[in-house]
Amino acid sequence: MNQTSTDRGGLGGRDPEVVLAELRLRLPEAPKPVAAYIPWRRAGNLLFVSGQVAFEGGKLMAVGAVPGQVPVEVAQACARQCALNALAVIKSAVGSLNAVKQVVRVGVWVCSEPGFYEQPKVANAASELLVQVFGDSGRHARAAVGSVALPLGSPVEVEVVVEVGE
Repeated sequence: MNQTSTDRGGLGGRDPEVVLAELRLRLPEAPKPVAAYIPWRRAGNLLFVSGQVAFEGGKLMAVGAVPGQVPVEVAQACARQCALNALAVIKSAVGSLNAVKQVVRVGVWVCSEPGFYEQPKVANAASELLVQVFGDSGRHARAAVGSVALPLGSPVEVEVVVEVGE
């Protein structure tokens, strides 16, 4: 599917994978599920990506709660990696990131110690990456939520919903 500059929100029809390369980022292999779920589900033109934890090279980038065990800056790097993992799942589902018309919604969970209220600051790292990659089409509705624990001890988990072409 060929995107127009309108579809890409001002990226001039640029390939999101080229944008990733220019940012010196590489899509990892799409992470495999670690429990009883599937990595994505398509409903019409919406693609729902299951929650992604901060796997990098097959290992979690960090383990624990923010900010005591995991500093905010590390949690932000984890959120960015979660978003990259979600992009890898999207590509595996539809063949190319060019199929993405827009990012619809992002949910970010942050394993938070009591009294930590900067979940949106952590979530911004994932949101900002999606806007860098897709331009205005990457702007999305979002929830940034604190949690007492996340799967495998990950400090961050990110889920994404995108609209894709036919």
